[in-house]
Amino acid sequence: MIRFIFVASTVILFLILFSPVLVAEWIIGKWNKEKKDYSSLRIVQNAFKLILKMTGVKVTVIGEENVPDEAVLFIGNHRSFFDILLTYSRCKRLTGYIAKKEMDRFPLLNNWMRNLYCLFLDRENPKEGLKTILTAIDYIKKGISICIFPEGTRNKGDELSMLPFKEGSFKIATKTGCAVVPISLNNTAEIFENHFPKIKKTHVILEYGKPIYYKELDKETQKHFGAYCQNIIQETINKNSAML
Repeated sequence: MIRFIFVASTVILFLILFSPVLVAEWIIGKWNKEKKDYSSLRIVQNAFKLILKMTGVKVTVIGEENVPDEAVLFIGNHRSFFDILLTYSRCKRLTGYIAKKEMDRFPLLNNWMRNLYCLFLDRENPKEGLKTILTAIDYIKKGISICIFPEGTRNKGDELSMLPFKEGSFKIATKTGCAVVPISLNNTAEIFENHFPKIKKTHVILEYGKPIYYKELDKETQKHFGAYCQNIIQETINKNSAML
């Protein structure tokens, strides 16, 4: 429970104490947008790393060398709020996450998210959802990576289970030709969700798969691109469960 209090306090203090930084970043962006973008990225990454240190989590990272130095679409299984901290703290390039629209209601947090090219997806409105995907496609073309959890929500089922991937997520890759990099996460719900509200020390595994290029696949695999990518993640989390 003490860890939960420390983590919650850190998040609140960050949002309050660093609110003037948002103004400073806006000013910097007026004359050097790239500097502002990477400054915002590193600030948030350092905050996430601090929070992860508070949790006492041990992270085994596999395959990080598989991530190409170009804008990519990251896709991953999703079981914990901490999936975002674990993955975003390791992004070397500008990366926007696609979050549910409800996250846009939180002041200051939504400002930081927009600063980092995050997008808010309205899952109940197909027309608005398409606009979000089109914006993500535009970001990829501008050299900004995108990360999405294609299950559409946190999976609260069995540790090795996955919800069906939503095929619409993959338009970001099929329309741009960018690489899809699978992210496989094991045991992340054990940090927090499995024993809410306690945060516990645990061991998690984060594996980056080899990049997948849609155009290099045969026609039959292209027809089931989402399922193909999901199967890769499923096989990886099954394999890595033996390491826990």
